[in-house]
Amino acid sequence: MDNEKVGRYDLNKYCAVLASEFPFADQLNSMARQSAAERAWSAISRFYDNCQNKIKGKKGFPKFKKHCRSVEYKTSGWKLSDSRKAITFSDKKGIGTLKLKGTYDLNYYDIKQIKRVRLVRKADGYYAQFAIDVKVKIETQPTNKIVGLDLGLKYFLADSDGNTVESPQFYRKSEKQLNRANRKKSKKFVKGAKPQSKNYHKARSRYTRKHLRVSRQRKEYVKRVAYSVIQSNDLVAYEDLNVKGLVRNRHLAKSISDAGWSTFRQWLEYFGFKYGKVTVAVPPHNTSQNCSRCRKKVKKSLSTRTHVCPHCGFVEDRDINAAINILKLALCTVGIRSLTLGEIYPLGQLEQSCCLTASR
Repeated sequence: MDNEKVGRYDLNKYCAVLASEFPFADQLNSMARQSAAERAWSAISRFYDNCQNKIKGKKGFPKFKKHCRSVEYKTSGWKLSDSRKAITFSDKKGIGTLKLKGTYDLNYYDIKQIKRVRLVRKADGYYAQFAIDVKVKIETQPTNKIVGLDLGLKYFLADSDGNTVESPQFYRKSEKQLNRANRKKSKKFVKGAKPQSKNYHKARSRYTRKHLRVSRQRKEYVKRVAYSVIQSNDLVAYEDLNVKGLVRNRHLAKSISDAGWSTFRQWLEYFGFKYGKVTVAVPPHNTSQNCSRCRKKVKKSLSTRTHVCPHCGFVEDRDINAAINILKLALCTVGIRSLTLGEIYPLGQLEQSCCLTASR
């Protein structure tokens, strides 16, 4: 805001100046301060890129974060025990030694492979995340199958083979409990009181834990479905949905957010990269309107769930018809004639994060 032509490394150097001015910054490890500067620079660079690319609407001006729930250390400021079951933070914050609870075995990795350690606070406790530099390359046998996926609200997904996966709707099922917990929290709130009572903070903690449970349910579900799809096919086609724009529809925003389309796509692309499978995102325009047999446009509203083509007489479920169109678009994109199904593509470096519960 006050300086022009300030780059990433200028912010890292400025961390030392801030440490000399503010005691709370001086207590933190030097590399942890640099990690915070890197977070700030990522927001600034994204704002610059949006301005240069002339993105429509708001450009994402960086916001000041008042409450940060995580701190990140690089190669200093922490030390693992000999058994790799405890970690000690050596800065002046007084964190001390924490026990690590979890199923991941850190003895499998060399200390030099651990590039960063994050201490994250969540609603149910503190978590230590280890960013490990490993080569992920898992070879699988080709299945000689290809599939197109259509994500929806009635079904979580429908594929081009005619299979459908039901939408779990975790938020909808837990909505009554969430609203009840929110009301209890609001009743404990006293306007103008600083600080709030202990009963208010307890009610707030119960409310946040319920939300955390719903988000974890959704994440594990889409992760399991994405893994199953990747293991069963060599090429997976899906829509390049603009979820950020779709949630602006106030009638469907809650259902779209509950479906978890963006999280599903992230895991689908990750597993495709890990197991050497081809994942193709195609434009979603008219995939639900066009007939998958004669390719003529058949207009229908969102409430019309069956595709009936008056030109060729083709009758199929709306979502399955869209999945077939998505697969055909993907095959035109990648050039199926030059693609060998089942080919294992070379994999590069991947930063794998292992999450372990940290407690005193």
